[in-house]
Amino acid sequence: MSMDETMPRREEKKVKHSSAAWLGAANSMTGLLAAFAEGTAVTVFYQNVMKLDASFIAVAWILFGIWNAINDPIYGWLADRGHHKLGRRIPWIRYGAPIMALCYAISWIPINSLAGNNWFLFFQMIIALFLFDTVYTAIASAIYVMPYEMAVTNKARSPIFLWNIGFSVISYGVPMVANGMLTTLMEENISVFPFVMAGLGLVAGGIVFASTFFYKENGYVKEEKQPKMWEGIKQCVKNKSFLLFEVISFTVIYAMAVLMDGLNPCWEAWSGAEGWLGGSSQIVCLGALGVGLIGSLILFVFKNGKWGARNCTLIMCGAMGVGCIVGSFLGKYMIVLAISFFLIGVGLSGGLYLIPMINGDVIDKDELDNGARREGVYAGVNSLITKPASAIAHAVFTAMNAAYGFSADITKETETGAKVVDYAAQPDSFKDGLFVSWMLIVGVLCLLSFVAMWFFPLHGKGWDEAKAKLAIEHAKKEEEYAQKVLAAQE
Repeated sequence: MSMDETMPRREEKKVKHSSAAWLGAANSMTGLLAAFAEGTAVTVFYQNVMKLDASFIAVAWILFGIWNAINDPIYGWLADRGHHKLGRRIPWIRYGAPIMALCYAISWIPINSLAGNNWFLFFQMIIALFLFDTVYTAIASAIYVMPYEMAVTNKARSPIFLWNIGFSVISYGVPMVANGMLTTLMEENISVFPFVMAGLGLVAGGIVFASTFFYKENGYVKEEKQPKMWEGIKQCVKNKSFLLFEVISFTVIYAMAVLMDGLNPCWEAWSGAEGWLGGSSQIVCLGALGVGLIGSLILFVFKNGKWGARNCTLIMCGAMGVGCIVGSFLGKYMIVLAISFFLIGVGLSGGLYLIPMINGDVIDKDELDNGARREGVYAGVNSLITKPASAIAHAVFTAMNAAYGFSADITKETETGAKVVDYAAQPDSFKDGLFVSWMLIVGVLCLLSFVAMWFFPLHGKGWDEAKAKLAIEHAKKEEEYAQKVLAAQE
């Protein structure tokens, strides 16, 4: 009988639902603030309300994009080397929350006397973006990797990811609803709007701050030796499982960005076509998306333990890849588009639930190979690679539509007298090509992700046993650390 067979097995300590819920709430609040302060809302505020020229806005976003990419690895390296008594992550969350709320509030201060002053507004926008994102990156990155500090096995981490998905209704849903009414909300209520946004920042910051009293991280990791910054980054790049994970991580970010871009043009261009159900077409397709998402999420939750995260991810990639490729060529038939949306829903559920698990496995493998927890560096390098995905998705979608004949000069007048793009009046070449612009590249990326996951090495009985041993080793280290702290106090 081998030593492994005689070694007593200890069940990993479960994560409390209260801890998982508070972490999910904190995650959704940071996501909600970022969706407004780094998304459509801030552009509408400076362009439509403060009258900042579009060329200045474009330059501001380019400069911010550069900083937004490079600050993540820097923060990750700093956080991994933290020695605070609360841990490596929690201090950034707790003490950064009030600062994040303040930076968010000042992002929306309208100085009416300087409306139209391009240079002043340009610097105001840049400063607001840089200040908010610097603090947001520290907090959001710490929250993102906290599940990997709190537990080792996917079974123990599962409640955390499920609470994150539940609270994502706030961080995704509220901006989706609000973005359609932004100009009206701002222009007609400009004297009240800044106070509403400041109040939102205050509430969100309070929730993030309070959350830190309901979960904790292992203390022993503060004493683990960390490599220098460039050495740590090189170790990430040398990790085969990490490189394979980056294929699907990039794909998920790209897909979520471009799939959102195509919704409104599709409904407006095709809702009156033969075989479509007018406004009800949107309900049918989004309903199919919801059924696919919720149904597959339930399947993954109950079968993940038996099938493994890697095999479930293969199902996710295959379903979404087939759905997007079929939709890109036959999407003009509403029944086919509804089926495509169902399969895309399967992919989106995996993106929300399975991808964090795969990411955790990658970080665990690094610890097994190098002897220390380095979630921060991995999160930072991941962001450096994947953050451009969203911008690339928007740019490619726009360029492909233009190649198919889209013209922003084809407009219609709304009831309020405003002129907006008329998608229904666009040439047939654009309408037919819209589905290719919208889904084809996502489909190809999903199939590439399927291949990457096929060669992903972290799965099977051997990997499960390695993870179980790692959980036991964590418990032993934490017990030894607690005894050391207690002895020092005596």
